[in-house]
Order: sequence, then structure tokens, then C-alpha cells
Amino acid sequence: MFTALASGAVVFPGLFYGLGKILKFTFPHWDDADVVTVSERIVSAIHGTICTATGIIVVSSCKNVMTDSHWLVSEFILFGSSYMTTDLFAMYLSHYHIQRLRSQSGLYNSHSRKTIKAFLSKDWLLVLHHLALVLFFLPIALFFRRGLGDFFFGCFFITELSTPFLSVGKILIQLGLNNTRLHSINGILVLLTFFTCRILIFPFMYWMYGRQVGIPLHHVPFHLPWHCNAGNLTIFTPQVYWFYLLLKKAKRLYNRHGKEN
Repeated sequence: MFTALASGAVVFPGLFYGLGKILKFTFPHWDDADVVTVSERIVSAIHGTICTATGIIVVSSCKNVMTDSHWLVSEFILFGSSYMTTDLFAMYLSHYHIQRLRSQSGLYNSHSRKTIKAFLSKDWLLVLHHLALVLFFLPIALFFRRGLGDFFFGCFFITELSTPFLSVGKILIQLGLNNTRLHSINGILVLLTFFTCRILIFPFMYWMYGRQVGIPLHHVPFHLPWHCNAGNLTIFTPQVYWFYLLLKKAKRLYNRHGKEN
């Protein structure tokens, strides 16, 4: 257990720091905002890939969705917990350096309570998402699940499948490749993976539970304790909102390309 926690505490901050050094050397014309943003996205893509692979292994191994367990669940939660704190720090640095370039005021001349407050105000939903995973999801998964429901934790891991594609899209924009066919294909993959693994995954979990206990899908919410439904709704709601934002962005890009052609 300690090994997984310590490994994550070394791997993710180390990746972020090391990538920053490599990108600074490879692209000397990039400013700090470019370097931090791309470093953050690469680390995010790596974490998302490992998380998805872990989820697939767990889900495919659990025949009984309630009682079957897999050692990877606890180990990966401990290993990946430091990613959340690393990503929060990276998100703040990215915000800080981007605003420093754009802002005409002296607010972003140095880190301060005001710069942190501005970051929290702008990205409050993402910050809340990260904090909820660390402060609630992690202790529940480690100490309160009583060896039950590893299948569902595997499903939650699979929700990260869209993250590498989201990260690649940001990196392509950073490299000036946002008008290429590659960026368009990646955008389609973002929508497909996000809808499949962050929206449809919830009815899939309810359906699998219903099949296990022998009840139809529409009866499952009434069969589960209220806190299970409340927890799922808390996670599901921001996913719908983010998917709505992705659709709006895709529509803007489609309309822009249509006018250009």
C-alpha cells in the first residue's frame, strides 16, 4: 500500500517537472504558459491511459459485480491519488502563466492570494471535481467499501478514456495544428469516448447491477440505497454539463470550417 502511494508521489510530479525541462529545451521559443500547459496535458493523458487500462482489467475480471474484488483497485487509487494534487497544481500554474501574458494589470506579477482566488473562481468546477475525488472518493474506496463493488470502481476508472483525446486536442492547438484533419478526427473521438464512457457508463452500471440481482433497469434506482444514487448523480451531473460544452465547441468549429469552405 505504501509502495503504491510513494510511487505515485514520485511519478506524477516527476513527470510534470521532467516534461517541463524537456519541452523548454526542445521548444526554446515557447513561453512558460506553453510549457506548463503542454506538460500538464501530457501527464493527464498518461494518467488517463493507465486509469482506463486498470479499469478494463478490473471490469473484465469481476464476474459478480458486487462481491468480486481485484487488488488493482486499491493499489491504483493510492498510486493515482497524487495525480489529482499534481494536476491541481499544474492547472493553477497554467492559469497563472496564461493570465500573466494576457493581463495588463500587475496582479500576475507574482503568486498571491488574489491569483489563487482568481484561479478558483475561473475553474471552480474542475477544482471541486478533483477535491471530491481526493477527499471523498479515495477514503470511501479504501476504507468503507468493505471489499464490495470493485466492478463499479473499474467502471469509474474507464471514464478516463476520453482524457487522452482531450489532452491531444489541447496539444494540437498549442502546436498550431487546430485546422488539420488530425485535429478534426481527434475531436470526433473526444465526443464518442466522452459520451460512451462518461455518460452511457452510468446506465450500463445500473443495468449490470439489475442483471446481477434479477430486476429490470428501471427498478434499479429504487433497489439501491439513496446514498448510492446521490453519489452517482453528483458525479454524473458535471459530466453532462461538460459534454454540453464539448458539443457547443464542436458546433462552433463546424460552423467556422463551413464558412471557410
